[in-house]
Amino acid sequence: MVLLSKLGLGVLTVCVLLCVYILCIHLDWPTEPLRHGSGSTQGTSSSSRDFSQKKPLARQSDSDQERPPPVTSTFHPQLSAGTVLHEHTRATQTPTLRTQTSTAIGKPAEKRVLDVSNSTSRSDGMGRTRTSTKGPAPQPQQPTQATRPTEPPFIGDTYMSEDIPPQTDCPDGIRSHVANTEFGGRFLKHVPVLQWAKHVNPEQHQRLSKYPGAHGWGGVDYKTLVETLSVLDSPANWQMLDDWKDRSSKSSCIHCAVVGNGGILKDSKKGKEIDSHHYVFRTNGAITRGFEQDVGSRTTHYTFSTNTLMNSMRSYAKDGYRGPPLSKETRYIFLPDHNRDYLLMKAAATHSAVESGPERGKDPSKFFGEDVSAEKLKMYHPDFIRYLRNRFLRSHALTTKYKDIYRPSTGAVMLLAALHTCDQVSAYGFMTPDYKNYSDHYYDSSYRPVGFFINHDLRMEMTLWQQLHQAGLIRLYMHS
Repeated sequence: MVLLSKLGLGVLTVCVLLCVYILCIHLDWPTEPLRHGSGSTQGTSSSSRDFSQKKPLARQSDSDQERPPPVTSTFHPQLSAGTVLHEHTRATQTPTLRTQTSTAIGKPAEKRVLDVSNSTSRSDGMGRTRTSTKGPAPQPQQPTQATRPTEPPFIGDTYMSEDIPPQTDCPDGIRSHVANTEFGGRFLKHVPVLQWAKHVNPEQHQRLSKYPGAHGWGGVDYKTLVETLSVLDSPANWQMLDDWKDRSSKSSCIHCAVVGNGGILKDSKKGKEIDSHHYVFRTNGAITRGFEQDVGSRTTHYTFSTNTLMNSMRSYAKDGYRGPPLSKETRYIFLPDHNRDYLLMKAAATHSAVESGPERGKDPSKFFGEDVSAEKLKMYHPDFIRYLRNRFLRSHALTTKYKDIYRPSTGAVMLLAALHTCDQVSAYGFMTPDYKNYSDHYYDSSYRPVGFFINHDLRMEMTLWQQLHQAGLIRLYMHS
């Protein structure tokens, strides 16, 4: 009897141990696969978290950074030359809108083409299809491709694209030469330089509202945009060189002089040479009276923002600056930083007082003359400004808390706009490596050192001018 009891107890013990063993196996079995799965998820979450919460790198101060890193180091090698589309034949037509996207890492560049009514498709000879419209009105833009996952969303390396044929058949122009230079992968021939009436619609407003300041429409209400851009509704508003056919003189190439205000121009005797170009671009405190021998007297294109204009009128009044140059051939190109640029633009085009903002009640004819018309007004497209920042002047400032206020300087925008619209560009009065030898401006009565501010990266711009000059894309005036 005792033996049977011991035997039963042994069997019971064995059963219990067996159950425990089976239970342990059941609990342990998924452990290894679960760890891999959990690790993968955690890696993804960590990667996303690192992207969204990554701390910006500390930037070396301008005073410590005598020579900036090469501009090429600030761009991604994956920006391929595939983004450059073929040339168009010489013609006059209203531009077609498309989306020009960024290049994904390790993948060829893509183009997202808009669906447009009355369109025809044709091959561009490189295995891609181009779409153009018969009418001037573009259709709503489709949502654009997201930026590369390695970049913060504010970069927005995706842009509208337009088919604007070149105005000349220049055999040795910038557009035909750029592909053979180090800038071939950065240069997009079809990013719109100017914005006009056909660009504003709810879809575009939603897309561009993600970007603040000059790089988008962030903070600009839709009503203001519609009312302002509706007055820019002629070919003169979307063509930078709108009167070329009247002044070409049978020239096969458009020659542009872009004049900065740098002290290097003092005693340069370059005035006659500057005025001999087809077009002469100037910006901000561009004083010519009394300095014609060095800087010339003509101004065909004057670039400014409302803020820089008002600051120039205050800061350089004692030097003789009274406002923008006034002439029949002068065009006024707004660089829109804020609502106030759109408000002043509308007021100038409609010959009415500024409705609101810091310039409320001001008469725009005091700035642009009594004969100013909508045809003499132009406005840079925010996609173009953001494109210049992203692909030509991607400064370390973009990794700091000042990223939202950083943009290319007004002079840099002007020079790069000429690079995208003229056949040949000569640059005068821009920073060169020996800038410390010259005063800040050519009209300074006494020496003033160049000032550096966080919202621009003038040293990076200086390096870019050197590179463009060495690549043969511009001719930069330098003291020998």
